[in-house]
Amino acid sequence: MAKITFRGAAYEAAHTESVLDTLLRHGVEASHSCKKGTCQTCMLRMLDRAPPDHAQAGLGPTLRAQGYFLSCLCAATNDLTIADPRGAEVFARAAVVSKELVGPDICRIRLCAESPLTYRAGQFINIRRGDGLMRSYSLASVPRADAHLELHVRRMRHGEMSGWIIDTLAVGESVEFYGPAGACFYLPGREDDPLLLVGTGTGLAPLVGIARDALLSGHRGPVHLYHGSDDVSGLYLDRELRSIEDRYASFHYHPCVAGGQPRPCDAHGFPNVVAFAEHPLLRGWRIYLCGLPAMVTAARRAAYLAEASLFDIYADPFEQRDANATPR
Repeated sequence: MAKITFRGAAYEAAHTESVLDTLLRHGVEASHSCKKGTCQTCMLRMLDRAPPDHAQAGLGPTLRAQGYFLSCLCAATNDLTIADPRGAEVFARAAVVSKELVGPDICRIRLCAESPLTYRAGQFINIRRGDGLMRSYSLASVPRADAHLELHVRRMRHGEMSGWIIDTLAVGESVEFYGPAGACFYLPGREDDPLLLVGTGTGLAPLVGIARDALLSGHRGPVHLYHGSDDVSGLYLDRELRSIEDRYASFHYHPCVAGGQPRPCDAHGFPNVVAFAEHPLLRGWRIYLCGLPAMVTAARRAAYLAEASLFDIYADPFEQRDANATPR
């Protein structure tokens, strides 16, 4: 068996087991979330050898050169010595400039980065608390139009990070963050393509950024945004999205309520089901899917069956690890 040395202790790795799974099996507190290489919260440094290329997927060239890798993607086929990220190399800082509750359990927070940040609307950043707890949050802001980074944080059951952000983090305080990352964003070109954006809950955050970015870029094709919630109170940007609809003839907002009592203006049902019923043929469309993993998985399949190209389906599932059982 290969041996992993981390924080002064050695751990035996089972055959084909990832570095992250080895650490977790031995009871080591290791930051992680999606375990698929998407969120990048499990990033560590390899000290005694170069990480395999596949374990550095999505990392920038500077981090790759310094031995950073995603522990969920790396199997310990040889003895390894690894370490936590060095904060100054990975994390930037941003000050909280505003916080507001926009729904019963949703907070809009705006951050001012200490150094200029290059990003695309729809990407995400990882916020790290002082004790090392780290979670991913999508960017609703648009670089060309917004002075600050905007995040939408929903209070999760047992939500250690979301509870801290909503209840404790104060305006004027600063946080560490890593990023941006993620490939779910608008690309200029093909300005006449129809765009279909489907999201649940705070999956709206990247979608509203993507929609605004497309409209501000002069996108000519229709832009349809379907946002779903269990009840009307979860349609937390309803007024703002209707204002965008008033300003842009090509933008169409479709609120969807899956349970409870919808308003006359709302569709009744899950947003993906409503969207694909209204748009059964998606050849030539670009599709953006954000929110609960089950919805994203079902919607991706439905989009493909509706003849959308796999290369035109962009997805950002909000992975949750044991949200109903353990703090996160």
